[in-house]
Amino acid sequence: MAKLAKKKQTAKGLRFEVVNPNAAGIDISPKEMQVCVPADRDGDCNRTFDVYTEDLHYIAEWLKACRIDTVAMESTGIYWLPVFRVLKDAGFDVILVNASDVKNYSGRKTDADDAEWLMMLHSYGLLKPCFQPENIARTMRNLIRHRDNLIRSASREVLHLQKAMEQMNLKLDNVFSDILGKSGQAIIKAIISGERDPKKLSALADPRCKTSKEEIEKSLQATWDEEHLFEMKQSDTLYQTYQQLIAECDDKISEIATKYAAMVDAPKAELLRSGKYNTKKNQIGFDVEKAAFELWGVNVMRIPGMSRASLLRLLGELGQNFTTKFADVSHFLSWANLVPNNKISGGALLSSKVPKKKNPVGIVFRQAANTLKAAKCPLGDYFRHIRAKGGHLQAMVATGKKLASIFFLMVQRKVEYDENIYANQRKAELQNKVLHLQKRLTRMQLELANCG
Repeated sequence: MAKLAKKKQTAKGLRFEVVNPNAAGIDISPKEMQVCVPADRDGDCNRTFDVYTEDLHYIAEWLKACRIDTVAMESTGIYWLPVFRVLKDAGFDVILVNASDVKNYSGRKTDADDAEWLMMLHSYGLLKPCFQPENIARTMRNLIRHRDNLIRSASREVLHLQKAMEQMNLKLDNVFSDILGKSGQAIIKAIISGERDPKKLSALADPRCKTSKEEIEKSLQATWDEEHLFEMKQSDTLYQTYQQLIAECDDKISEIATKYAAMVDAPKAELLRSGKYNTKKNQIGFDVEKAAFELWGVNVMRIPGMSRASLLRLLGELGQNFTTKFADVSHFLSWANLVPNNKISGGALLSSKVPKKKNPVGIVFRQAANTLKAAKCPLGDYFRHIRAKGGHLQAMVATGKKLASIFFLMVQRKVEYDENIYANQRKAELQNKVLHLQKRLTRMQLELANCG
């Protein structure tokens, strides 16, 4: 791992010390790579390479010949990904840095200058690396994000299906809470197959449906326009196709997760199931609770608000050894954008706001926190307490921060979730509050007696 900056005392005062002597810098663009190494490693120490795959391997070979151990590069769109993976596989310690953190000195700007500037900053340990999971975790992340895209595409087709039905005055969404349920799907399939009789269509509804047959029959009296029926058929076909693609994607994610788990030390403890309800909508096609336990050694699914979909996203975004890449839980919370950015000047707090940036991990914890708004548990009580003080959005961030803290410490310390800890804390808080109110009541009674 690349070292951080150090200072040393010299006869002329404090000076930065070179902590990464074998460092290189790469300036990335869509059409070329500018690579700079220390001047004593090669006569031509600042070279330009093409961006094709063989050129990326040439870069790795040249860096090895120059005795380079660690490489810094800017996060430029997605163009950094191929060279990042090649250098990682070649054994280099590669750090990705935010472009705003490495703004060049004023004056003439060239790719060669940018590469040299990156190399120099990295040599002195002045660059803060972005969090990056290992390559196999990145593979899972790409597949999980692709799965989310497929779900969004399927949702768009459901909207198109609803629009076509609405234009025919086919009011299925008035009588069924979910047209993708058993009854709705059976009726839609029959309509696409050519059935138009409202009585026969209403008979396809599940007997457990709360809406009466008469009302369902009324909702199925439509104009049956040819163009909208055609739209319905194609939208339903696309929806079913996306469902098949999602299932195939789940199989592939499961395969990678199994391979990933085989690369790490399997947990010795027994999996304690959360017992949470498994939703049927967009259901994950493999046991994600077990897959996460095999990677992290604890069942974080037991945390209140954590769903299988949330767990799957965290697996892809973080990988197995993410706790080693953050100095402590506070750094993890800051990276996930769950804590305010306090700006202090002259000893005064100028502002304290959560930055407006999107972090996928932070979003997962905020969404998990939002499900606790009516939960009968200590974390649900905490959500409602913060909501009463600062509003719903503040409660989501504060509770999301607490969930992220619990998650990080569980994985880091390999301890299971214990709700009694938070229940006891809440009990102690209430007891202290009662003592405070009793003292206040005593003072008020004395004051009232003196007034008499």
